[in-house]
Amino acid sequence: MRIFRLLAGAALGLAAAVAQAADPDQAIRETFSKLQPDLPIEAIAESPMPGLYQVHLKGGRLLYASADGQFLLQGSLYQFRNGNAVNLTAMAESKGIAKLINAIPPSEMVIFPAKPAQTHITVFTDTDCGYCQKLHSEVPELNRRGVEVRYVAFPRQGPGSHGYNSLVSVWCAEDRQEAMNKAKRREQLPAASCENPVLKQFELGQMIGVNGTPAIVLANGQLIPGYKPAPELAKIALEAK
Repeated sequence: MRIFRLLAGAALGLAAAVAQAADPDQAIRETFSKLQPDLPIEAIAESPMPGLYQVHLKGGRLLYASADGQFLLQGSLYQFRNGNAVNLTAMAESKGIAKLINAIPPSEMVIFPAKPAQTHITVFTDTDCGYCQKLHSEVPELNRRGVEVRYVAFPRQGPGSHGYNSLVSVWCAEDRQEAMNKAKRREQLPAASCENPVLKQFELGQMIGVNGTPAIVLANGQLIPGYKPAPELAKIALEAK
């Protein structure tokens, strides 16, 4: 994401970008607007560290700033609790991601339910991805262990690619589950078109930091990049419910 390149050059022009504002929210927003006008700021609030403000970006990401907007920080904020370092940034970002993922209507997913379901994972998938195919072969085992698998689309090569068209065909099929099974077995699907969420889900994945597949979001919003074997993934997912 471009936001993670903005701070590299921020020091060169920050002196001119410092906001002379009466309150931290305005000062921080004016600084960021000069550095990157299209930065999607959702909220600014005091962080757990005195004197430091956290800047919530659309997609769940966090940046930090001083109250006057003169100092910006990109990275993780830790707090020591009972001798352990707790990553407060990761916790806050996971909450933001969970909020976005939980807002996706089930009707816009391809769901393989567990009976009974103890938790769920949301998987950004590409039908042309080898490790996505491997993970899909283990969906029955995940279901058996109480993990519902919810698929959303992430065509790695973008709109118009073979993976994109394949995912559209899955979402437009009468039986999405069977279409997904066939696609993950590398079977050719009949071309289909309809109103579908593939592009919207691809853009959502980019916004929350997905850059490869499979990308697995746990129920608590934690993002796990890449494939994990079913027993290991089920254990992590059940601990995060």
